[in-house]
Amino acid sequence: MQRLAIYDMDKTITRSPTWMAFLRAWARRRPWRVAALAASAAPAALYLGKRIDRARLKEMTQRLVMGRGAASVAVDRVAGRFAANVVMGKVWDDARARIAADRAAGYRVVMATASYDFYVRPIAAALGITDVIATPSTLEHGRLLPRIAGENCYGDAKLRMIEAWMAQEGIARADAHIRFYSDHVSDAPTLAWADEAFAVNPHAPLLALAKEKGWEVLRWR
Repeated sequence: MQRLAIYDMDKTITRSPTWMAFLRAWARRRPWRVAALAASAAPAALYLGKRIDRARLKEMTQRLVMGRGAASVAVDRVAGRFAANVVMGKVWDDARARIAADRAAGYRVVMATASYDFYVRPIAAALGITDVIATPSTLEHGRLLPRIAGENCYGDAKLRMIEAWMAQEGIARADAHIRFYSDHVSDAPTLAWADEAFAVNPHAPLLALAKEKGWEVLRWR
C-alpha cells in the first residue's frame, strides 16, 4: 500500500499567496516593470467580473510584468532567491512539523498547487519535497512565455493532474492511502477523493463544507 500526503501550497504551507509576491520580486530588479504591477489591476478586474478565468488571469499578469518572453536563466535566478525568502520566513511552522510527521509515518510527500511550476519547484526543493504537481509553464528557445502549457492546476483540474501523476508513477488508486491538505474550497473535489481530508486554516466556505463532510480542521501557526 502506497501512502501519499498531498499538500496544496498557497495559504496551506505558506502563510500568504505567492504569485503576486513572485511578480513583485521579478519587478524589483527591473524598475521598468514596476508600473506593470499596477496595470495588473485591469486583468484582476476582468476576473472579478467573470470576464476571464483564473488561467487567463495568470497569463495576462505574467505578460504584463514579465513580458512576452523572459530569459529562463533570469527566471531561475529570481525563483531561487524568491524560494529562499518564502521558505525562510513565510512557511507555517506547523506545516513543516506536519510534513516531517507524514514522512516519519512513511508517507510520500507531494505538493499539488495551482501556482506556476517554475517557482514552485525551488520552494518544494527547499522543503525537501521532490514530487511536484503544479500549473505547467511554457518554455521555448530558452524563454518563459506567458502561456500555460496545459491546464491550470485548480479545482477539478488539480484532481485530474494528481490522477495523471499517479498513473505516470505507477500508483493505482486502489493501492494507495491518500491524505490531502488544503485551505480553499476550490480543492473540494480532491478533498472528497482523498482517504483523509484536512481543511487547513480554512476560509468560511471550506469551513462550512468541512463541518458538513466531517473533514478534520487544522489551525496552523
